[in-house]
Amino acid sequence: MKILIIDDERSIRNSMKEILSDEGYFVEAAENGSDGFEMAAKGHYDVVFCDIKMPGMDGMEVLEKLTGEGIEAAVVMISGHGDIDTAVECIKKGAFDFIQKPLDLNRILITVKNATDKTKLVSQTKLLKKKAYGTERMVGESPAIEHIRQIIEKVAPTPARVLITGGNGSGKELVARSLHALSDRAAQPYVEVNCAAIPSELIESELFGHEKGSFTSAIKQHKGKFEQADGGTLFLDEIGDMSLAAQAKVLRVLQENKLSRVGSDTDIKVDVRVIAATNKDLRAEIEKGNFREDLYHRISVIVIHVPSLDERKSDIPLLVDYFVDRICTETAMPRKSFSPEAVALLQERSWKGNIRELRNVVERLLILGDETISAQNVKDYVL
Repeated sequence: MKILIIDDERSIRNSMKEILSDEGYFVEAAENGSDGFEMAAKGHYDVVFCDIKMPGMDGMEVLEKLTGEGIEAAVVMISGHGDIDTAVECIKKGAFDFIQKPLDLNRILITVKNATDKTKLVSQTKLLKKKAYGTERMVGESPAIEHIRQIIEKVAPTPARVLITGGNGSGKELVARSLHALSDRAAQPYVEVNCAAIPSELIESELFGHEKGSFTSAIKQHKGKFEQADGGTLFLDEIGDMSLAAQAKVLRVLQENKLSRVGSDTDIKVDVRVIAATNKDLRAEIEKGNFREDLYHRISVIVIHVPSLDERKSDIPLLVDYFVDRICTETAMPRKSFSPEAVALLQERSWKGNIRELRNVVERLLILGDETISAQNVKDYVL
């Protein structure tokens, strides 16, 4: 257990360090907010005690920066001028707890124990997330895939909106699910909307909901996808196919965190992280007048491009093994192996349908091919 104390009063730093060290904790201290933030950002601490009133960068600024960077330490705010409003503000901004000076030994130790329990729970939750999403993982060791993994790990814990680009079947949905699974919203709803599959006249009702009687077929009140995803993540797949009218309403939700159902003037507050994806060049669509530039800038805080399978053919052997294992497990199909020559032929061909096409081909070969799938099987059933 690593603990950091950020306080401009030497006596406070020294006494807390002595108390916590005697309890067996590894404790470090910083005498101002900027030094404390730098240490917390790099030191992987479990608990950070931070004074509110400090010269230069004060404790509230430190707290905001720590939560903004997605640093997972339990931050406990300390104040000699504590009141209920200050405590509430700290908790709202992400603090784990709030304690007042003069510091009480028992209160400090209880707070550390509670923070330790919370840290363990977060670690266990992350492990469960990884296990839960292990059956649908990003497979590959190519530099492009490793780069995407690194971006996901950095971005997932933050509230930043993400735009995922790439061709059909390249795995954009998997990137979106991974972002949700590794985020603080993982226990909350994850809602997908394929904007290209919904008729333009129904997209607003689907996204924002409608009131009973608002149009002919509205026989009862309906909650839209934004409301269904409240507290969690909304994945807007193929957002480039959304109508301009719906784009304007989405922009309002992103700006104001509130919406109104079709047929209602009442505002409903929502807290939703939006992840969008498209196979289109949205900048080109903006030039054509098909996509709002202001919406583009709202959804593209982070842009993740998913490469085509033709750009990562070195991953095909791993993907084949993965799909064989998964298809045979799901269908109880007898397991077969692919000869090196068969895999080499698969690497030589072009994959316009990307990962989705490769999966279909592997399933076809498992059904039609020999016990060991040969190059001839690939020539007969694929090429």
